[in-house]
Amino acid sequence: MALRIVRLGSPRTPGEGLRIGTVRRPPRGVPRGEFASRDFYDVWLPNLAPSEELVKEAQASKDDAAWRSFVRRYRAEMKSPEKSRVLDLLAALSHHADLSVGCYCADEARCHRSVLRELLAERGARIV
Repeated sequence: MALRIVRLGSPRTPGEGLRIGTVRRPPRGVPRGEFASRDFYDVWLPNLAPSEELVKEAQASKDDAAWRSFVRRYRAEMKSPEKSRVLDLLAALSHHADLSVGCYCADEARCHRSVLRELLAERGARIV
């Protein structure tokens, strides 16, 4: 049992389990009934996505200082009780089921999913 951090739309790996989309918006041009079959996600969980303002900030970050600012502000957003409880739940579930969380970004190092990886690890998640 473990949790994986994935790029939505990439081919699924064996044992990946339930794929959770932690994105602000569904994939463009893809019918709702095809999200799972096209390897985007099985369940949409937008409350772990950065706010719309932060998404724009992340996309505009050109240097390390701008990226660090995004990370700091996203971590602050994830401290709200409802978001923190979801992170705790996913970390606990990673010890009992296979699941994955992800985003569309090509580069995980400049994507909120890299921060999600850290936040989940800090909560004791079993991450592959």
